[in-house]
Amino acid sequence: MTRILIINGHPSGEPDHYVPALASAYEKGAQERHEVRRLDIALLEFAMLREPRVWNELEPEQDVLKAQEDIEWAEHIVLLYPLWLGDVPALLKAFLEQVLRPGFAIEITAQAKWRGLLKGKSARVIVTMGTPAPIYRLFFRSHSVKSLKRHILHFVGINPVFTTIIGRVDGWPGYRKKWLARVEELGRRGR
Repeated sequence: MTRILIINGHPSGEPDHYVPALASAYEKGAQERHEVRRLDIALLEFAMLREPRVWNELEPEQDVLKAQEDIEWAEHIVLLYPLWLGDVPALLKAFLEQVLRPGFAIEITAQAKWRGLLKGKSARVIVTMGTPAPIYRLFFRSHSVKSLKRHILHFVGINPVFTTIIGRVDGWPGYRKKWLARVEELGRRGR
């Protein structure tokens, strides 16, 4: 039994988008064998960071503190989001900036070196897009996913990070249904 945190990174609070449906499919599968919590970032209250001073010195908002508790509790984190303008949506980036603060996710040593404080956790990143997945992987080299993995998740100590890229999400309904079943099975396996 694994403690799993599902983070629905879609910036809209509307439940009829495909990313929330994938989050629900993963949650359904995971609940059969694991302890599960879920965060929907569109429903959280937090400000955009505009100055390093805020990130370093000011106390996080209540929803950010709760998200940090959930991340600390989790052994495995599942982060789902739609690719927007070739990257993570701005609200998801703002959420990660708020949550992964010094003292919680990283420690800055006297020699100005950084140490990730979230070691021992694994993650799965599930990304949806209109582009066919092979084109995103080969032509665009999965740049957004690689950046999230290397510069954020690995940086704070989360490793290993598995990725699932779902392209052509505006395709036929049978294709979307097939992916919902695959993601539900990932949840069942806790991967």
